[in-house]
Amino acid sequence: MEQDTKTALVIGASRGLGYASAVALANKGYHIIALARTVGGLEELADVVEPSGAGITLVPLDITDEGGLQRLCLSIFERWGKLDLLLHCAVHAPLLTPMQHLGEKDFDKTMAINARSVARTIALTEPLLRVGDGTAIFMDDPHMGEKFYAAYAASKAAARSMVKSWQAETVNLKPRVILHQPNPMPTATRGRFHPGEDKSVLASPADEAERMIKAYL
Repeated sequence: MEQDTKTALVIGASRGLGYASAVALANKGYHIIALARTVGGLEELADVVEPSGAGITLVPLDITDEGGLQRLCLSIFERWGKLDLLLHCAVHAPLLTPMQHLGEKDFDKTMAINARSVARTIALTEPLLRVGDGTAIFMDDPHMGEKFYAAYAASKAAARSMVKSWQAETVNLKPRVILHQPNPMPTATRGRFHPGEDKSVLASPADEAERMIKAYL
């Protein structure tokens, strides 16, 4: 069992802030457990991380796959016995639409990825993080009450509520739980909400990853 290795499970590691954070964490000596649906993005991440000598384990998995996540957490326990860092960056950006046109299928997908996956991830990683005296970081992106954002805002509000409850429950215990709000970045998610936006005024994912790591780790 590789208990001396610092481990970081990065959910949504194939692009955006998750990708940039995985690279930055690898440069700081973490073994990256990179989870995403996009195999190509994971392989590109490995091409960047492996030459530095850092370890990386690729996990091509849909975060809504509860059985797959259970098997992953068991594998983490069997190999390392603990988890030092959980970084949850996965997100689904639904179409912006008036309430009366909100599609049930897209709403369910939004809630499954942005909210239910948070609850599932907390439940399954909490024992690993507690043993590792770990830190769990979740991304916040509030849009409550903004027109056309109903589905996205509802899912992020649900996630925020769960994370803050967990944070309150563990304030004198383990793990340390953090809700982080990144600065706007030129990610695929933001691009879907703000097409045609001037990307030059946005923060780079690499800079945001460094800012987050410096603040909490």
